[in-house]
Amino acid sequence: MVFLDESGFLMAPWLRRSWSPRGQTPLLMQRARSHEKVSVIAAICVNPPRDRVHLLFRLHPHVNITAHRVAGFLGRLHRHLGAPIVLVWDRLLAHRARRVGAFLRERPGMHTFFLPPYAPELNPVEYLWSHLKTNPLANLAPPEADALAAAARRHSRSLQHKPRLLRSFLEHSPLLLRLK
Repeated sequence: MVFLDESGFLMAPWLRRSWSPRGQTPLLMQRARSHEKVSVIAAICVNPPRDRVHLLFRLHPHVNITAHRVAGFLGRLHRHLGAPIVLVWDRLLAHRARRVGAFLRERPGMHTFFLPPYAPELNPVEYLWSHLKTNPLANLAPPEADALAAAARRHSRSLQHKPRLLRSFLEHSPLLLRLK
C-alpha cells in the first residue's frame, strides 16, 4: 500500500518559537519577495507483511508538480517496489490527467484509490509535510532555492531512517489500518 502526495517548500520560513540569551532578540534574515520554491512528491509505502514502512521522495526545485512529473515518479516507484501496488492519493488534477491515466493502464499491477475531497487528514503524507515544515525546516531562511532543496533533501533522507516516525504518521491518520 502506498500513500502519495505533493507539497512545496517556500523561501519564506515557517516561524517557530526559538531561544536566545536574555536581552538578545533572535533575528531571522530572509529574502523578501522571493517567489522561488521547491516542489516535492513523496510516498509512504507499507510492505505487504506490514512490518516495514519506508519513504520515497523526489524534489523539483523551481518547478510545479505536473502530470509528467507524477508519471515519472510513479514509474520509479513501480520499479523500486516491483510488487503490485495499491496507491492511495488525493484528487489533484495531475493525478486525474490523461497522461497519468494512460501510464496506470499500462501497468496492471497498480491499483489507485482516491481519497474523499477536502479530507487531507486521511493522507499520512500530509503529516509528513507538517512535520518537515514545523520541525527541521522551521525558522530556516535560505538565501536561494538550491539551499532550501539541499536542506529539504537532507531532512527527508533522515526521515527515511526513522520508520517509527513514519509509522506514527500512518497511525495518526484516521484511516483504518492495522500495522504491527
